[in-house]
Amino acid sequence: MRAQIAHRTLRTDRWWLPPLATFTGLLLISVYAAVRTFMGDYYWVDEHRYLTPMYSPCLSQECLPGAAHFGRPLPALPGVLTPPVVILPFLLGFRVTCYYYRKAYYRAAWLSPPACAVAEPHARYTGETRFPLIAQNLHRYFFYAASILLLINTYDAFYALTAGFGLGNVVLLVNVALLGAYTLSCHSCRHIAGGRLKHFSRHPVRYWMWTRISKLNARHMQLAWASLIFVCVTDLYVALVSAGVIGDLRFID
Repeated sequence: MRAQIAHRTLRTDRWWLPPLATFTGLLLISVYAAVRTFMGDYYWVDEHRYLTPMYSPCLSQECLPGAAHFGRPLPALPGVLTPPVVILPFLLGFRVTCYYYRKAYYRAAWLSPPACAVAEPHARYTGETRFPLIAQNLHRYFFYAASILLLINTYDAFYALTAGFGLGNVVLLVNVALLGAYTLSCHSCRHIAGGRLKHFSRHPVRYWMWTRISKLNARHMQLAWASLIFVCVTDLYVALVSAGVIGDLRFID
């Protein structure tokens, strides 16, 4: 049950700035991701073995041979579809059902509610009990899928080291570090580590894991934004090097 506010708002500060900034940030990142997804090019640097995380794993026949680290078992995709659409549902599912992102886009995009002490435009509130919001309960399963993709991205980052060491390698390694921190800080991961236990003393290993994950969980919002932005930075860097717009700064060849 939502609190009923007779006035449009009881706030006297610029309460609309945070949701506006959140909405703008998510919109810009979504537009960039959509453009790169359907571009279908500049995702692989053969010389340095850089593969952007947006195209990993690359599993369809359109994939460049070097970028297909796990083969190309899928047929060519029809129409304007590109290799990222195979993994996009899992990546989006993990982010969209994330507890922090729910708060972010509920407030920023749906105005449900836009802020504390601000009346919302919705007449009814049903929570997450009906379609499509009932799908938020699938977050744990998207966490499992995201964990597998994280391992694949980690493999890609270390595989690139076999061709030497350059700035692109640093970018790829920082990217998987941020993705790993965000994934481990997930509320589902924290529950898997220490949930449904009545006595922590009887499960010292799980308790140790739970305490470490809890510290990361306290920074879940910051890690959510940092990892999301840096995925775009990583993709942009790989794309610019692949297109020949910039050269990769090499430290060891």
